Amino acid sequence: MIRNSKMRALARTTLTIGFAASLCASLQGCFLAVAGAAAGGTALVATDRRTVGSQTEDREIQVKAISNLGSGLPDSSHVNVAVFNQRVLITGEVPDEASKQKAETIVRGVTNVGSVINELAVQPASSFSSRANDSYLEGRVKGELVAYKDISANNFKVVSERGIIYLMGLVTTQEGNIGANAASTVPGVMQVVKCYQYIQPAQAAAANASGSGNGATTAPTSAADAPTVGAVPDSGVSSKPLDLQAPAPVKDSAPVHPGNNGATM
Repeated sequence: MIRNSKMRALARTTLTIGFAASLCASLQGCFLAVAGAAAGGTALVATDRRTVGSQTEDREIQVKAISNLGSGLPDSSHVNVAVFNQRVLITGEVPDEASKQKAETIVRGVTNVGSVINELAVQPASSFSSRANDSYLEGRVKGELVAYKDISANNFKVVSERGIIYLMGLVTTQEGNIGANAASTVPGVMQVVKCYQYIQPAQAAAANASGSGNGATTAPTSAADAPTVGAVPDSGVSSKPLDLQAPAPVKDSAPVHPGNNGATM
């Protein structure tokens, strides 16, 4: 009898944890907490052009930046942090220009930050439906990148905010343009912003030949990086066929500002 009670209690606990995890996933983008959880769960990928050390450092930067922003900005802020090769992209909404600049200062103060791109919008925080739609669009764009044979989707990091797609990565100019153009054709994408760090074709070829030289064991990406399944797009996502839709506009990011190590690459 005691053993059966323990088993039932264990089952209830397991179900509770599973429900909590799924609920957190569905609330992606709520202020800062989920961004950190997603970063911590991402598997190291051998085909990533960053080294294992750089991938690990990016996670540490993201977690620290999220923590510091959470305690340093007004509660009405909604801020997301993405990091790739020590370049930090901050997106979301803040109530005033002072908060936007403060966010950048906070991020720049995190150890090992190479550069900062501040794409925060001064406006009320986005709605839950807008954030759900962003999760949907991220999955759609990732799927579109996979379909192109001239690029590797593993070399791109995709961030969606209010229907705007931000692309990060260590890519050649040609790869970056292909990725941006691919993202611009996805229904519902309002704009594509290039936040790349460009490398030369010879560097890309060497990285591809050596598997980035990081010695990591190839592993599938986690659920945090997988395309969103079951998300319901809001009215901003059209069902019009791709060939009947004009591509979304593509532009370069806001100015890249140096981090605490002075890099702007």
